[in-house]
Amino acid sequence: MPKNFPRLVIIGGPTCSGKSSLAVELALLLGGEIINADSMQVYRGMDIGTAKLPMRDRKGIPHHLIDIVEPDQEFNAALFIAHSLPIIENLYKKRTPIIIVGGTGLYVRALLGGLFECHESDKNIRKKLAEECKEEGLSSLYKRLKRVDTKAAETINPMDRVRVIRALEVIELTGYRFSDLAMRHGFSDRRFRYLYFCLDVNRAILYERINNRTESMIEYGLIDEVEGLLKAGFNPQLKSMQSIGYRHIVDFLDKKYNLDETKRHIKRDTRRYAKRQFTWFKGDPEVIWVDLDNKQEIFKRASVFAQKLDL
Repeated sequence: MPKNFPRLVIIGGPTCSGKSSLAVELALLLGGEIINADSMQVYRGMDIGTAKLPMRDRKGIPHHLIDIVEPDQEFNAALFIAHSLPIIENLYKKRTPIIIVGGTGLYVRALLGGLFECHESDKNIRKKLAEECKEEGLSSLYKRLKRVDTKAAETINPMDRVRVIRALEVIELTGYRFSDLAMRHGFSDRRFRYLYFCLDVNRAILYERINNRTESMIEYGLIDEVEGLLKAGFNPQLKSMQSIGYRHIVDFLDKKYNLDETKRHIKRDTRRYAKRQFTWFKGDPEVIWVDLDNKQEIFKRASVFAQKLDL
């Protein structure tokens, strides 16, 4: 790889593992800036449920790609790349260390290795699948995906209607499983040097953190946040509003569940999400797993790596 490729320090890992705070510490140490790689923190007005760091906790470190779109606007891996590349180029020219942080593994993988090209959407197939989703329910389509492409299903949120339908559509379009096409591409369009850390947290400790965070989100106003989004006219069926926490509070407001049941469902689904994140990151051989208690190892290795800003 040419020596003048930009260098990225990446911090990934499951939800509630402490990525955001660690990234701020590292940015302070290196004099760097942070690019968000969390698919939910891009949305304005969705702060508590996405666990955005409050401004005071960012300690003056610039955070890019937070609050850049409205909840009803499209955002995906391709748009993440399109937004990230100019920022990276600018920081690289200024010799500013670049830190990527977030738990959306697809965004990071796409940035590092590019997106594989697939057939364009077929309106008839998409319409058929959408009708099946409406008649049978999204859970039925997700179960089908698990049968025909287990690997893809393991990395897709069961409530992510867009990605579930797209994965099934790809199979009908090409005759190949979505996961096989991704593996064939290998995300091998390399354009950066990078050091990719993932935070490894004991499951029992992680689940306790998830439980505590859920309680804190409710305490600090998640219900009011969701009510505000609904009053602003955002449809509860939007992809953003179907994410963990938001869809659960919508159900609570619709009196489908009481508050205790709602909190229990949020905790359960967040645990399941964390498991999918572990599965995704464990499948990447370039990831360096580090215990948060051993963060000095990250600081030491990142300092040596990031200072080699060859231009």
